[in-house]
Amino acid sequence: MTPEELSALDELAGEYVLGTLSWERRRAVESRLRHEPVLAARVALWESRLQPLADTVAPLTPSVQLWQRISRSVSVTRHSIWCRWWDDIRFWRLASGAVTCMALVLAVILGVKDRTPTPRFVVVLASPQDKSPGWLVQVGADRKLRLIPLKSEPTQADKTLQLWTKADGWSGPVSLGLLRAGEPVEVSIENLPPLQPNQLFEITLEPPQGSPIGRPTGPILSIGRAVAT
Repeated sequence: MTPEELSALDELAGEYVLGTLSWERRRAVESRLRHEPVLAARVALWESRLQPLADTVAPLTPSVQLWQRISRSVSVTRHSIWCRWWDDIRFWRLASGAVTCMALVLAVILGVKDRTPTPRFVVVLASPQDKSPGWLVQVGADRKLRLIPLKSEPTQADKTLQLWTKADGWSGPVSLGLLRAGEPVEVSIENLPPLQPNQLFEITLEPPQGSPIGRPTGPILSIGRAVAT
């Protein structure tokens, strides 16, 4: 994925979280989220950025008059539309077809559910300096961690990248192995406790054989926290 495509994806995710998309585009994004982990990660990143701002806004209770106007408007509109649909044979044909399609879709979903693990956690690892995303972490129901590079970055010839994770209550970070810059990797986490929301992940720059002391020694290149999907 090119930097321009990543930028456009980030802009789309921001508009989705802010709620500025049209109804049709919002539904399209919701459909894509189930199949595009990079887009899902961008949405999760925007939500984590904006949620603290939303928490600072005090809720405003609508007036009684406003609720009455909304209730009358909804009641009239719903009655008018329902009457037109009830008397239209095309509505019943469409409803019958929709039910059939839903049954087929449900059968397909149930048929592939056990064969296609869906990610349960997503982590966007970003640079501590400029906050630019560098890696995407997916953890599925199969207890496999998949690390996907989002951009290419040069590394020193006498250094290597090492992936770490730490959850609340752990005595220290745990190494998940060494990485090659720009190359995806899959790691089994069967021996780790179940992942937690907000669990920390980071990539550090270490000696060629990895950290000699079992914890990070070099600078942090990318860092992020797990978001449940």
